[in-house]
Amino acid sequence: MFARFYDTLRQTGVPVSIREYLAFLEGMAAGLATYDVQAFYYLARTSMVKDERHLDRFDRAFASSFKGFEGLSADQVLESIDLPAEWLAKLAEKHLSPEDKAAKDAAGGFDALMDRLRKRLAEQQGRHQGGNKWIGTAGTSPFGAYGYNPEGVRIGQDQSRHQRAVKVWDKREFRDLDDRVELGTRNIKIALRRLRKWARDGAADELDLDGTIRATADHGYLDVQTRPERRNAVKVLLFLDIGGSMDAHVKVMEELFSAARAEFKTLVPFYFHNCLYEGVWRDNARRWDAQTSTTEVMRTYGSDYKCIFVGDASMSPYEILHPGGANEHWNAETGKVWLERACNQWPRHLWINPTPEAYWPQTQSTRLIKDIFHAMVPMTLDGIARGIRELR
Repeated sequence: MFARFYDTLRQTGVPVSIREYLAFLEGMAAGLATYDVQAFYYLARTSMVKDERHLDRFDRAFASSFKGFEGLSADQVLESIDLPAEWLAKLAEKHLSPEDKAAKDAAGGFDALMDRLRKRLAEQQGRHQGGNKWIGTAGTSPFGAYGYNPEGVRIGQDQSRHQRAVKVWDKREFRDLDDRVELGTRNIKIALRRLRKWARDGAADELDLDGTIRATADHGYLDVQTRPERRNAVKVLLFLDIGGSMDAHVKVMEELFSAARAEFKTLVPFYFHNCLYEGVWRDNARRWDAQTSTTEVMRTYGSDYKCIFVGDASMSPYEILHPGGANEHWNAETGKVWLERACNQWPRHLWINPTPEAYWPQTQSTRLIKDIFHAMVPMTLDGIARGIRELR
């Protein structure tokens, strides 16, 4: 159907090239406008219209190509277009009303959930879809993908939909935050600047103009004086939650990271997922192949560092309170134990939460972490300013 759309554009007088048409198809393949008509329109227009004089022609070609689809039933639409197989698979996803979700019981606790999973793995012999018991898809079983359960183990689903999974049984990879982002960081820099503490250290390699004037006047000849360079003496450890529910906050996280890079000469970033455990990462491209021991981090960086955690604190309470409750691996000690160790190691600590403050009381895990830290502040300019005052 897109080939017909391309022909209509050419016939209408829009000089779209093959390269531009292929760019549009790549955007569709990447899922930039899968189910959103408005997003589809803007993707097509951005890809294939390079001159504003052709916008009206594009609108006429678009209307001509897709006129009538809004009045067709779902079956008629599927018969008229050639949809990729993965699009059709999404139709099987389970969508429950709030009443249905409230009626669905949880498994009865972390241990009960793990026991049930072990039994299902031993008993199940094939693929299952739409039920409430087996490991499958589009159902209400605690185990599987694209369904709903208030407390389950997500298996075979690329990203979170309801933020209800106790564990995620999939290998996931996350990219590092881009510290080169500058747009929108100016005000964050101003807020962070309040934490800076200037000191003179290092070799005497900076011209001391006032000292040179005084020495020249005293000695009667030019006597150039130097002094150590004035540097920001504050040292910051930055722990960044990445992946899962944090995907929605990537842009503001990049802005904060970029601003912190610019303001602090000594900034050491680490990555974690949901809660702090026995390992963290410097590079998330290969999460499990490049883990750094949290104990080693505590030995390496002294208590004079300021410690800032950034995350939405939204997770299953088991991830904080229960051994083995970590979302992606089996942890011997609870997340609460590791968070308390971090707070004791770095007395000047802070948690910055990108979720609006009004929603914090609604999430049990947020309340638990807020009780552990001296301060939790929202990721707003006012919130960051409040947090900086706690660190000083």
